[in-house]
Amino acid sequence: MPTTRLTTLCAREIRASQIKSLPQPFSHRATVSTASWTAIRQNGSPKTPSTVFQLSIPSTRSYSKGSAVSRLARSASSPGAAAETYVAYGMTQKIFEACSKQGDYTIPQAGQKGVEVPTTETGEHIGVGDSWWYKELGLAPTFSTWSQITFLHMYLLTVRLRALPTRDSVQTYSRHLIDHFSHNAEHRMDTLHDLGSRGIRNKYLKDLFIQWRGIIAAYDEGLVKGDAVLGAAVWRNLWKASPTGPDGREIDWTKVAWVVAYMRRVLSELSKMDEADLAFALTQGGEQGSESGVFGYSPS
Repeated sequence: MPTTRLTTLCAREIRASQIKSLPQPFSHRATVSTASWTAIRQNGSPKTPSTVFQLSIPSTRSYSKGSAVSRLARSASSPGAAAETYVAYGMTQKIFEACSKQGDYTIPQAGQKGVEVPTTETGEHIGVGDSWWYKELGLAPTFSTWSQITFLHMYLLTVRLRALPTRDSVQTYSRHLIDHFSHNAEHRMDTLHDLGSRGIRNKYLKDLFIQWRGIIAAYDEGLVKGDAVLGAAVWRNLWKASPTGPDGREIDWTKVAWVVAYMRRVLSELSKMDEADLAFALTQGGEQGSESGVFGYSPS
């Protein structure tokens, strides 16, 4: 990743998180040892340059060349640096939100006492979704469908993130991405589907992680072997390998082809982007069903 790009991204993340996210020696509550205070009273100046820095932090943060923020930003230019994990966490959070939004849904009956939530034939709660994945493809707005749509977009970004300069960087970003999914999935189970038992939620999360590993392998195989294999993987995951759709009608393979074409288009567009621009590109024009943005619906 170009140093200037990554430094700019790191600086933005640090500004947004406020000075309290910096290590203790750089915070406004920095302390000075008793020995240093004694030296100041006796000699009028501290003994070490580090104490001077601690005592001279201005009330308004400075991002000059010698500031702590700029040093931290510059350190992120080295793959595997300590600051990289903070940048990766913030960046993957934005990326995950863009992925999750594509299959987002609501359950109006959630939280209403005595109101029964409609379910599918297999007992899944059915919600309400407005994205083209539900309107155009006819998928049912359920938790499992949301997870598969989210996984599909996470996979597309994982393919792009594999181009990061080091293996450690790829693993860092991939780990944060699946962590964000796990936190969001558990929250949905609790708030939308009334799964208050942590043990049950953990079991589902383990199953989802196994699915994620299988999805990576299946879609990778499809990218290498061709659209027919990729389409079969899409059918197995989004349509659960069923010969019929949620409406009970025979599966429309044209819709499966739409998803394959969509994946190819998104991968092509992502390949032209710098890593530092991904989060900003994915959050621009992010209205569901809009034609703008990398993940936007396109009639072509």
